[in-house]
Parts: sequence; structure tokens; C-alpha cells
Amino acid sequence: MVLVGWGEQVFRAGLKGRGCGVDEGLRELAAPFVVPDPSGVAIRTRLKQLTAVDEEVLRRVGAHLGTLASGDLKARCHDGLAHDAEAWATRKRELTPLSSARWAGAITRATHEQWALARRCALAHLQSLQAGVHALRHRLSLPLGQKGSKRAPGGYRSRREWHAKARRLRVLEDRLARERAAWQAGRVHVVRGGKRLARMRHQLPAAQLTELQWRARWEAARWFLRADGESGKRYGNETIRIGPDGEVSIRLPAPLAGLANAPHGRYVLTGRVRFAHRGTEWADRVAVNRAIAYRIHHDPVRGRWYVTASWQTPASPAVPLAAALGHGVIGVDTNADHLATWRLDVHGNPTGNPRRFPYDLSGTTGHRDAQLRHALTRLLHWARTCGVRAIAVEDLDFTAEKTREKHGGRKQFRRLVSGLPTGRLRARLTSMADAMGLTVVAVDPAYTSKWGAQHWQKPLTSKNRRITRHDAASIAIGRRAQGHPLRRRTTPPRAHRSDVHGHRIVQAGGDAPGREGPRRRLPGPRTRSVPPDAERTRATRTPTTVRGVRGEQEWVPDSLLLTD
Repeated sequence: MVLVGWGEQVFRAGLKGRGCGVDEGLRELAAPFVVPDPSGVAIRTRLKQLTAVDEEVLRRVGAHLGTLASGDLKARCHDGLAHDAEAWATRKRELTPLSSARWAGAITRATHEQWALARRCALAHLQSLQAGVHALRHRLSLPLGQKGSKRAPGGYRSRREWHAKARRLRVLEDRLARERAAWQAGRVHVVRGGKRLARMRHQLPAAQLTELQWRARWEAARWFLRADGESGKRYGNETIRIGPDGEVSIRLPAPLAGLANAPHGRYVLTGRVRFAHRGTEWADRVAVNRAIAYRIHHDPVRGRWYVTASWQTPASPAVPLAAALGHGVIGVDTNADHLATWRLDVHGNPTGNPRRFPYDLSGTTGHRDAQLRHALTRLLHWARTCGVRAIAVEDLDFTAEKTREKHGGRKQFRRLVSGLPTGRLRARLTSMADAMGLTVVAVDPAYTSKWGAQHWQKPLTSKNRRITRHDAASIAIGRRAQGHPLRRRTTPPRAHRSDVHGHRIVQAGGDAPGREGPRRRLPGPRTRSVPPDAERTRATRTPTTVRGVRGEQEWVPDSLLLTD
């Protein structure tokens, strides 16, 4: 089964949220732009050689601060849209005696970010419900069996299906009314620890978990061990401090100060940490006391503790688009199981052969993330080998109109779209490309697969090379990033390829130098051509057979050779 490039297919399905009406005309294309560099860095390593006392201290600190974070989140959700800076300061003052000023600041900031994220998710859900209601109303208004157009769905196939969709429309309208009222009132739904894990409690046999295993995961997800960095402080953080030698010390909350094993109410862990990835950058920041935020979390499945260090990077000036494309570009067409790429020169011509970088998005989240990083690593190394400084990708956004009402019974397509990690793919590519000195250029995904297959697939296909629709789409993406049209140059009419009345053999003589036409070869030792006035007889040529070859000496009778 041949799958259409999902960027183009989703665009044609209307997932971009723009130009998805029933108008058959082409919409205006957005100009390509350089994707901004990442604004932060996050690295993770494992906490090793921890004793039982160390783990017990981490558990008690995480549980205590997690309880405070849950209460603060409840207060923030209660305030809703009426929340202001004074309410924020009040919450922080209430948390300070139970922890510390810095712990209270980290908790209130994390609470505000979580509320804002829930607010954005509520808006996305509201837009999804509106799109579903609009699609159902449109299809229910059409006669039964009416065929749809290329961009708009038709009517339902039977009366039974029409009745079922009418009932679902009423359900979605009621749900939309509730969500709209909640949005206007500022109410959000947040679960500390995750809604998925909370629902798993009622399906333990299906999840193959015992109650104790689920309880361990639930408690670990609700712990809070995160501290914000401070510039100018020792090693960039006063709450969770990691020195250049890897020593980890934690400032204990006030109720747990009795567990300290170091001065000033601090607890020093037995194990040491070392950051392998970007370790040099981390050490440079620690040496000059630059701000570094830390987060300690526990994986109950593996029984391991991890620490994540993160910091902000200064905003670098954006590379001009013309400078990024000065050495050509590599067009990348993202698909469900591979990246189809092709290198283009500065004139927009594909050079070499197409390359594919496969990946497998099945399995766990860690496996999918590893597959993406492996494919992107090979892509970036190939780009550096080619000497290209820019990579062109589609500006995909699958945050709107991913409803089953719009796509009908296309379950495989809906499953494909829902499983594509577009946000993570773009974030990974931007971060990894910035580390390797490459630039990412985003282009409009409209018609890339369709026009690429129409204008580039057949001309580039040969007996020894088979070009797919995805390979042709990568050429279209690269040419759009360079500002070239996606169509190939039109072949001139036959009359314009030479003189209308034939070749230019009448403009000069046959022996004239520089003549534009087939020249006559003069007779010579290596040709059988003869002048036009020569007789066509065998006497004019030397026979090539032995019998016909004449000797150079004249024949003399033997009687004349005898002498006395």
C-alpha cells in the first residue's frame, strides 16, 4: 500500500486550520522562514551509589513538597481568572514557613505553569469540539448518499448512519456548552500525577499491575523535587546544589531540618553525578556561578534516581535566509515511518540520489524518542558531509480539527495522525541542528506531495533508480525553501529549439568553419568517399582479396631467364 506523505495528506484533509473550506481554488502560500534556535538546554544523568538513608531522605522531601504543591495548585485553580500578583505573593508567603523561600518560589512558579498549560489544553479541546459540531451540521444538512468533493465531505450513506450522527451532534453540543462555560469562568481540570495514571487505578488487570506497583508510580509522579537556579549564587543554585566534583546537596525544608548531615540545614548525598552530554557547558556555568535549575525524579519501574539540569541560552541573532541557503539545501519530507530527503544545489536542482532515514514509532515513549534521535542524527551527519548548511522541513501543526467527524471512517488515517510526534520531532531537529551548526528552514506544506509527484517523480525515474512520491515531495520542499517554483522549466516549442524551417545548413557552405550543421567529410585514406565525378568501377579501388591483389613486379617467362 502506498501512503501519501502525511504532511500533504493532512493538509488536504484540512488539519492546518486555514484554507480548509470548500473552495477548490489554491490558497495563498506562506513564505519560508528560519526556525529560531532553542532557548534552553536540558541534560539528564543518573544518581548512582545512593544508600538507603539517601533514598529515604529524598522520598520524605519529595512527598512533603508534593503535598504543598498539590495544595497550592488547588488554590490557584480556585482563583481562576481572578488571580493576580497579590494572590501569587500570598500563596508564596503561606508556603514559606512550611518549606523555605526558594522552595516556595519554585512551587508557586510550577503551579502557575501547570495551570497555564491546562488552560491552553482546554482551549484546544474547545476548538476541537467546535470543529466536530460544524462538520456534523454540514454533513447532516446534505441529502443522503450525496458524494463529497475533494475538500468537503458529502452526505451520509444511509438513514441509520444519519440518525446516529444526529444523536452524536446533540452530545457534542451539550459537551461544547459545558466546555465553553468552563472556559469563560476560568475553570481548568488538572491531575497531579497524570490523568492516564489516575485512570489506570481502575484497570489494574488490563495494565498488568498490582496495587502496590501502581501506588509506587502514583506517589513518585506526585513528588516535587525541583529548584530554580539563581545567578551569582554558589554553583548557580542554593536549593539543589551540584558542585564541580559532582557532589549533590539539598536544602531541606524547615519541618525536615532534623535529617540534615551538613551545616545550614543541608543534606549531602553519598553518590556523585557526572553529565556526559554537554558536560563541558555545564561545568563552565558552574565555575562562574551561572543559574542552573535542577529536578530530581524517581523511576519506580527501574528503581533508579535521575537528576536533570537545565538552563537558558542567550538568544543568538537569526541567520538570514539567503545566507543559510548559500550552499544548497536538503529537503526533508516527514512520513509515518521514515524521512525522505534529497540534496538540492543553489539553483534548486536535485543532485545525487535520494536518501531515506527510517524509524519505528511503535513501542514505549522512550523507544520512539530514541528512534527519532537516531534518524535525525544520521540526517544531520549526512548534511554536514554534503557541505549543506540548511535543512528544509514542512511547517506542520496538528493541533486543530483532529476529529473523527471530519475524517469519517478513516480509522487508519486518524490513528496515523494521532501517533505522529510532530512537536517532538521539530523540537529535536531544531536543538540537534543548532548544536551542529545547521539551520532549519520551515516551509508551507501545501501541495508539496501533489506537485512534487506531478513534476519531478517521472522525469527522475530510470531503470536503475525508482523515485517515490515522498522523494519527489522532498524536492518540492527544498525548492520552496529556496524560493523557486515547484514546477520544472517548461520545454520550449519544437520550432524554437532550432530554425523553424529546419537545420541551418543553407546559411553557409559545407566546408565553412563554424558551420552549424552536419559537415561533409572529405575523402582521405581512412574513408571510402570519392569525388562525385569519379567512375564507380572496381578499377578505382584496390581489391582486398588475395587473388585480386596485383604484384608490384612484371611477369617474365622462364625461358627468358635461361642463359648459356
